[in-house]
Amino acid sequence: MPATREKRQLMTASEIDRTLVRLAHEVLEKTEDLDKLAFIGIRRRGVPLAQRLAAKIESLESRQIPVGILDINLYRDDLSTVSHQPVVNATEISFPVTGKDIILTDDVLYTGRTVRAALDALFDHGRPARVQLLALIDRGHRELPIEARYIGRIVQTTANEIIEVKFQEIDGMEKVLLVERTD
Repeated sequence: MPATREKRQLMTASEIDRTLVRLAHEVLEKTEDLDKLAFIGIRRRGVPLAQRLAAKIESLESRQIPVGILDINLYRDDLSTVSHQPVVNATEISFPVTGKDIILTDDVLYTGRTVRAALDALFDHGRPARVQLLALIDRGHRELPIEARYIGRIVQTTANEIIEVKFQEIDGMEKVLLVERTD
């Protein structure tokens, strides 16, 4: 991980929660058949995002939305630069994806390469009726023609800046930071 310094906090815990409530409502407004809806979180921070959104929809609609976990490490196009021995975690999708309206979730949308890898991994599990992307933060700088249908917040960044999303479930804290590389 490159050396960084915090520039500013972009979202607090309450702002993250309000954004997730809004996103859950947007998903409900744009979903024709809740019986076909499923969330799949891209491991790591896309997972708590997917779980929280499913819980919010369950509290609003009194129906459970399936949630899956997708590990994309073996599908990355930069695998050789990441590590000689990539850490592969389990993909956990306990429902058939074929015919489902999948909402793929991730914390930050940047170049689009993570989403491309996730689509490759997802289609190894079946053929969904539709796949839409939900990102908590869209920071621009796309290298591939990928766009999120649901966006929590758009943050313009420079190539030297990084968005760090911290979730209680993984990091023991809840916030979104804009940090800058210092090396």
